[in-house]
Amino acid sequence: MDLRLPQDLPLAHQRIFLRCDFNVPLKNGVIQDFSRIQAAIPTIDFLLKQGCSIVLASHLGRPKSGYESSFSLEPIGSDLRSRGYNVQLDAFRDQEATRVRSEQLNQGQILLLENVRFYSGETKNDESLGQFYGSLAPFYINDAFGAAHRAHASVVSALQYFKPGHIAAGFLMEKEIKGLNHILHPQKPLVCIFGGSKIGDKISLIKHFINRADHILIGGAMAYAFLKAQGVPIGSSLIHEGSMEQAEEILSLLKSSSTQLHLPIDHITSPPEGSEVLASITEDVEVPGNQKALDIGPETIASYNEEIRKAATILWNGPMGWFEEPAYSTGTLAIAEQIALQCQNGAYAAVGGGDSLAAVNLAGVTKKISHMSTGGGASLEYLSGVELPGLTNLIKR
Repeated sequence: MDLRLPQDLPLAHQRIFLRCDFNVPLKNGVIQDFSRIQAAIPTIDFLLKQGCSIVLASHLGRPKSGYESSFSLEPIGSDLRSRGYNVQLDAFRDQEATRVRSEQLNQGQILLLENVRFYSGETKNDESLGQFYGSLAPFYINDAFGAAHRAHASVVSALQYFKPGHIAAGFLMEKEIKGLNHILHPQKPLVCIFGGSKIGDKISLIKHFINRADHILIGGAMAYAFLKAQGVPIGSSLIHEGSMEQAEEILSLLKSSSTQLHLPIDHITSPPEGSEVLASITEDVEVPGNQKALDIGPETIASYNEEIRKAATILWNGPMGWFEEPAYSTGTLAIAEQIALQCQNGAYAAVGGGDSLAAVNLAGVTKKISHMSTGGGASLEYLSGVELPGLTNLIKR
């Protein structure tokens, strides 16, 4: 996929509509993770060095409709100002006032629009809202990979109101596509590691890598649906509704495939109610009836790490257990550390999903991982082979 990039456009001293993904976690109005803001900085800096002014747009959370202070982009504007950028936050008001304000921008100034989801037409891909966005600047750049799977007004319908040669992807978009393409066109062996609680969240992804991956390693609560489907006792371990049927479907597909599935062979379990023991290791693959498996055990870690050590390419999405609780974090952290070590030995690894990214950070190996994808659902869909609506008009023809 050959994307049209900012350097391909005549941007000097122009006004740019820049769609970013500033959907950051907030707690009492305070940003908890700045990585998505930091990821947009290379594109912002490039535009400002070209003498551009910027109309900056993003969504944040899921407001119902209309202005809600808890979903305001003011914390984003404040952070950008603290980094030295000349940022004005536009009030959520009539569109004509916003249009006039955009036309008054001087070189180096940034007008940060309020949360685009305050407009009810944003998530409906409303054409009149797209036309409004198109009236704010002559050039459009999309750097919001995390929203590329959404057919929303600022991502899709707006583009028909910009000239075809005035549209490009930002540098984060380019980085994400290149990083994930390493997984879609891998050096072999390819090892995929999937975890988390629900098979349904990743069933399309797992199916896509059957016959593509050499090995699929399963952890997290989803593993217990696979084990139960094979007749293994899982005690009181969590299984989400529908997971058994999904596990059976995947197991059926794997029977005639070249991909080898690996499931936990031992577990870290929670103690029976009333017990003073914090956690225990099962003797084998079976989970006692009064216990709940919350992490993979040491034999599983050793087995999974052995497969990772053989890999040339690695995809990891989803934790191996309840890693937020120290007693059940060993498996997830061990996988993170082994992936980082394999990257140092020349392998390529892409890590995605909020929990997996957090685990890599917790393990202190972030800088050793080849690609840390912030794309969330967009990453899952892209890796599953789905065409992302936000990418269609960014490709060179």
